Amino acid sequence: MMSSHSSLLQKSCLLLILVFLTLTALGVRPPVARAGGEDWRPVDPSELSLKTSIVEADADAEAIFWDVRIDDHGDNDLVLSHYIRIKIFTDRGREKQSSIDIPYFSNTKIKDVAARTIKPDGTILELAKIDVIEKIVARVGDFKLRTKSFAFPGLVNGSIIEYRWKEVISNSSADNMRLQFQREIPVQSITYHIKPARTSSFFDLHAFNMEAPVFQEEKDGFQFVTVKNARAFREEPMMPPEDTVRQWAILRYRGLFSRLLGYHLVANQIYNVTQPYLKVDNEIKSKSDEIVAGATTPEQKLERIYAFCRANIRNTDEKNSGFTSEELGKLKENKKSADTLKRGVGPGIDINLLFAALANAAGFEAFVVLLPNRSENFFNRNVVVNGALRASGIAVRVGETWKFFEPRFRYINPGMLRWQEEGVDALIAGQSSAWVKTPMSGPEKSRATRVATLRLDENGTLEGDIKVEYTGHMAVEEKLLGEDDSPTQREETTKELVKQRLTTADVTNVVIENVTDPVKPFIYSYHIRVPNYAQRTGKRLFLQPAYFHIGVPALFETSTRRYPIYFHFPWSEEDTVTITLPKGYAPDNADKPAATVAGEVCRYEVKLGITKDQSALVYKRSFFFGGGNNILFPASGYDQIKKLFDELNKKDNHTITLKQIEVPK
Repeated sequence: MMSSHSSLLQKSCLLLILVFLTLTALGVRPPVARAGGEDWRPVDPSELSLKTSIVEADADAEAIFWDVRIDDHGDNDLVLSHYIRIKIFTDRGREKQSSIDIPYFSNTKIKDVAARTIKPDGTILELAKIDVIEKIVARVGDFKLRTKSFAFPGLVNGSIIEYRWKEVISNSSADNMRLQFQREIPVQSITYHIKPARTSSFFDLHAFNMEAPVFQEEKDGFQFVTVKNARAFREEPMMPPEDTVRQWAILRYRGLFSRLLGYHLVANQIYNVTQPYLKVDNEIKSKSDEIVAGATTPEQKLERIYAFCRANIRNTDEKNSGFTSEELGKLKENKKSADTLKRGVGPGIDINLLFAALANAAGFEAFVVLLPNRSENFFNRNVVVNGALRASGIAVRVGETWKFFEPRFRYINPGMLRWQEEGVDALIAGQSSAWVKTPMSGPEKSRATRVATLRLDENGTLEGDIKVEYTGHMAVEEKLLGEDDSPTQREETTKELVKQRLTTADVTNVVIENVTDPVKPFIYSYHIRVPNYAQRTGKRLFLQPAYFHIGVPALFETSTRRYPIYFHFPWSEEDTVTITLPKGYAPDNADKPAATVAGEVCRYEVKLGITKDQSALVYKRSFFFGGGNNILFPASGYDQIKKLFDELNKKDNHTITLKQIEVPK
């Protein structure tokens, strides 16, 4: 049962829930067999004798075929029948394919699960029905995610495994179903069969990252499409979101007219639903006047309203909201923004709508804005995909420009969105919906400021105090990682991160600040002692002054690249390292790495000096990347990007020499 304080979309737009969420989830099921009860297909001797993959020579396993039958011809139920056959080549392939988990949701039934192992000598071992285990892996209220799991009997290298099941989804449709054409293993043949709904006179595929295959007629009202020799999908570090590089398609029933108007129709619906929440009544007007009193600029007014909403309205969507499930169930639904204001509590969407209502009362024009999430896909507004836009933020007109806000997110600074929603096409749900581009925060907005005050002794031991401060998107990521941990867990995590770089380090006095503070930077500090940090040879010590980067591996390790390089957001770094030198030692013609400049994209500069009293070395490093909103680079430019970061890594490991000198008596 849905909570009375679910989001506005949940309580007022059931259509969006069913279409945007359920059908999106529908497309992520891993297809794998034919109709339950159907006989196994004959195994060709050439399949048993196969020694290496046909599609990719170094594959550990390969699917001989991957077959899915989609029957949408029934009155209410959507039936998917899956069948897959896989050849095992290596120990790693055997380990990875030895067991199967079939996930499914509450509105789905899994039937007729069957599996078998065919050994290299032709011996067949059938899976017993009692060996199929059903379990609940996640539960949120009445929503449950279950799996049916099993392991293949007698699996050895060179075996063939195959399995099938039938998936019956209640009150569902194949319209907007995702069809995967690239798997984690190579596939000789991927085939989808579709028997469309009786009411559908037209359907097609919109393909992503591949040419759209063409359906062909077959018997019993089905049509099919086949893709041959599909390479395995393998993740690469710092690649774009999976949907942007993986080969997949959407099955669509809709006609051209509805596709062209799809997003604007959604925006119009959101506009109509949100109007009662955006209206200015006496309560909203009075509170808005109180909040903005004394503010002299539009920016000051909006920042005050933003701060008020975050500080005074408890967000029931947050994991750490402080409410029990029983308390949430007793909360009344906010039917207008004045209710949210009066009660001081509501889901995230209500907080956003209250912000918009208060902004309207202060003389602005504020609307809900539909935003894509570029951590999931690079949005193309010319291709209608259900779930690609969400009613995530609020757009406020300031003069001739639009400003964007999301007070429902605790850690986002005013004037910024989550990085996933910056630099994207967004649709304002106004009386006349309009496309706009959200701004991307520059490198200076997301900064790491690191300070080290250290002392080096004549044996090479380094000891002192460290302080690190993160702002912007860097702070958000750190806070999200640490908000659920206990203070002890956070301390241990910090120690572990340091010791990953400096294995001999002794880390003490760890202090972590502002983990759940919505405004202040994320800060951590500690005391460190590192034996043998500097290497002593005779009368010389060899020292790497870039303390914060010692032990950090190169960002890109492989020599080749398949997918583009994608940095989530621009960022900057400012390091200051002061090292008091051991008595009787001085720099021996210490040089510094040369600056590196890559147009407006990147700048790296090091300053190295000695204090006036000659007692301490001062190292300052300044770096930024992503200037000019340059965060995405084609795979063809990988060599240049790798060369740049390899060069920076080398400079960060720059060594200077300290020599022993005579100390005046």
